[in-house]
Parts: sequence; C-alpha cells; structure tokens
Amino acid sequence: MTEPEKQHTTKPRSRGIYLLPNLFTTAALFSGFYAITSAIDGRFETAAMLIFVSLVLDGLDGRVARLTNTQSDFGAEYDSMADMISFGAAPATIMYLWSLESLGQAGLVGAFVHLAGGALRLARFNTQIGIEDKRYFQGLPSPAAAAILAGLVWVSEKYGYGAEGFAWVILTVTSLTGLLMVSNFRYYSFKEINLRGKVPFVMMIGIMLAIAVTLSNPATVLCLFFFGYALSGPIVTIVLLRRKRRRSRTN
Repeated sequence: MTEPEKQHTTKPRSRGIYLLPNLFTTAALFSGFYAITSAIDGRFETAAMLIFVSLVLDGLDGRVARLTNTQSDFGAEYDSMADMISFGAAPATIMYLWSLESLGQAGLVGAFVHLAGGALRLARFNTQIGIEDKRYFQGLPSPAAAAILAGLVWVSEKYGYGAEGFAWVILTVTSLTGLLMVSNFRYYSFKEINLRGKVPFVMMIGIMLAIAVTLSNPATVLCLFFFGYALSGPIVTIVLLRRKRRRSRTN
C-alpha cells in the first residue's frame, strides 16, 4: 500500500455501544420517568427521592465511563437526553402538580421556566465541551437545580408543611432555578477532586461525619446543601471578578 493510500484509509466505525455506563444512564432516565408517574399519582415524597436517585446515577455514569475508558459521543448525547427528563421535565412536572397548579397560568409559566432553563443549560454545556474552564460550571448545573426543588418537596412532605400557603414562594424558587441555570454565575465543579489520591486522616474523619449527618436526616441536609450551592454561584463570581480586576490593575 502506498503512502497516499494509507492516509485515506480509515478504521470502520463500531456499531455497538458501551453497555456499562449506558446502563447507569438508563437507570437515571427510568428514575426520572418514575418520579413523574409518582407525582401524577400524588406520591410527591417518593417523586422527590427519585430525583435524588437520578442525581446519584447521573454522577456515576460519567465516572464509570472514565474509569473503564468507555467514553463515547453516543454516551454523551444519551446522558444529555436523560438529564433533560430527570432534571428538567421531572422537577417541573412535580412542582406543577404539587403546588403551582393552584396558581393557574402563572404556575404553568413558572414550571416551564425551569424546564426551558434546563434545556438551554444542557445545550450550552454541550457546545462548550473542551473549551470551558473545568474548575467551574457556567450557570447552575441542572442536577443541582432539580435537587433544590426535590429537596423542597421532600422536606415539606416529610414534616407536613404543605404547599397551599406558600404557592407564590414556590413559584419564585422554581423560576429562579431555571434562571440560574442559564445565568453566567460560576459554580465550582468539584472536578479537581482526585478520588484516587491520598487525603489526610482528618479529612477522612470529616467525610465520615458528613455521611453520618446526611444519613440521619437526608431530606433536610440535602435541601440545605443544594440551596447553599445555589447561593455560592454569585459569591464565587464576585470573588473571581475582583481577582481579575486586581490583576488588571497590577499589570
């Protein structure tokens, strides 16, 4: 074979898909779908917990793909489709059926703001793969936005607060999650954490205590954590802007 012929020879594309990471993605998708059906049946606490199940599975599929070297374009696109259901459509449907339906058209618009924000957030993320700063997300990640709403429902249902008297507050929170997803606020991505590396013994104790506290009251702890994470975006952005201004002045 001559040199020009070698340059034009391409490897045939594999028609199969990697099983292991896509199994996690499928499980996350099913969990999101099951959350929607649970909300339709009026089992809102179950629906909220299923959103968190989807969140865990969504975090695992990417890590499994990297650990087993089974990343693929198909997996990335499939993951985005699953995220749209689990963290866009499912939370919007849950919030509408749980509380926003009582507000009529305003509630419908609020639920749609979250849904549209999730779709736009995922589309922007997919177009920025490989060029964005891996330390930070641009806009609130859709799993975190969904977790805020799911945590709110879970806490309210667990302690019997009810949603009747807080419908406008719930509308505001639901709309804000959608807007934060398409904002330019920077959120720490946690991608710099090396799970294979060594950590100080004190940090290991801290992690164990954090797990224990979370398991003792998962609804409250997770709700507070993701609310705090949402608030961290504006704070981190302000800090980064101040650092940039200081560097520009010194230069």
